[in-house]
Parts: sequence; structure tokens; C-alpha cells
Amino acid sequence: MPRPTKLDPERGDARTRLLEAARDVIRAQGFAATTLDGLCRAAGVTKGAFFHHFENKEALGVAAAAHWTETTSALFANAPYHDHDDPLDRLVGYIEFRKSIIDGEPAGFTCLAGTLTQEVYDTHPAIRDACAASIFGHATTLEPDIAAAMAARGIGDADWTPASLAAHTQAVLQGAFILAKATGDRAIARDSVDHLKRYVLLLFDAAPRAGDPGPGPGTTNRRLSDA
Repeated sequence: MPRPTKLDPERGDARTRLLEAARDVIRAQGFAATTLDGLCRAAGVTKGAFFHHFENKEALGVAAAAHWTETTSALFANAPYHDHDDPLDRLVGYIEFRKSIIDGEPAGFTCLAGTLTQEVYDTHPAIRDACAASIFGHATTLEPDIAAAMAARGIGDADWTPASLAAHTQAVLQGAFILAKATGDRAIARDSVDHLKRYVLLLFDAAPRAGDPGPGPGTTNRRLSDA
């Protein structure tokens, strides 16, 4: 998901500053290694302020996942890929947008919900569930465009669904983030997103839009050459 805006301790209320500090610190060093003292220093608040807003570290984790969902949802809702008329162009534009925000260090572009899930899925079920709601909730925003692209191209009896393809996009992205963390190199993540784009184009370009004569010789290859 998107790169963070580094926290300015002079701005925002204590709760927001703690949530933004959690976003940055957890993505950089993980949930277990993140201490309350470190979070409070990063947020520029006292430990008393922390306990005024959160019962414990797990409660902060749940709230951080929800805050991540809220802030990233606004980013994607205003992203330029929504401006395309063709739903397939919107879906491909989404993938291209995801590639465009893979920049800088892995801690700056990877997903907080994915990072938390990998670490706490068995030890903190409340955090896991909040992260699942974030990841799958984001995936559902892609389903209308996938369904519309399927309908426009007469894909009615496929062995896959809008929900399954939307979930697959997130599986590729989360896996790409892991590879970037493993190598310390964003290029491998961007390559994975390119492969996702190629896959989606191949999945849809075999079927013409309703009323169209078909993609024609070489159309798929031309579109894939941009991936």
C-alpha cells in the first residue's frame, strides 16, 4: 500500500499521532519488536497519553489496522485509474497504480495489514481479523470493475469469479512485498506487479467486448508489451 507521510509530532491529536507512529514503526521493525516506549517517542506523546487511548498494545494493533484501512481507502478512492471508461482499463490502471507507489525502502511501501498478519495471525486473533477486514475489504473494491469487464466481454461461465480474481491481486501484491523485504530491493516487487498485469490482460483479452469484432491479431501482444 502507499508510502507513509512521516509523522510530525507537532501535528494531530495524540491518538492519531500514535496510530501514524504505529504505521511507520511496525512496518520498519515488526509488531513484536515495537515497544510502547518507542511508539510514544515516535509519536511525541507520553505513555499516559497512550493508555488514555488504548488499553494495551494489542488494542493499538487493532486500531492501527483500522486506521490503515481508512487512510488507504481514501488514497485509492481518489486514484486516477477510476477515470477510465472501460472497466478492464480501470482494473489494469489499478495494477499500474499499485506499481507506481512501490518506491523507496520496503518499510515505506509495504502493507501494514500484511506485515501484521504475517507476524501475529496465530497469537493475536483480534489483530489478524482487523487485518483480514482491511485486505479483503480493499479487494472487494475491485470486484465491480472485474464483473463489468467480464460482462462486457461475455465471460459468463468462467471457473473463476470477480471475488477470486480480486483476492488473487492481493495475494500477488502481498507476496511481492515479502520478496522486496527478503531482498531489500523494490525492483523484484515491481516485476511481480508487471506479471500480474500480464496475467490479467491474458485472462481478458481472449474475449472481445460485447459488440466488438474481437481484439484482432496482435492486440494482446501490443497491450502486453506495455506491461
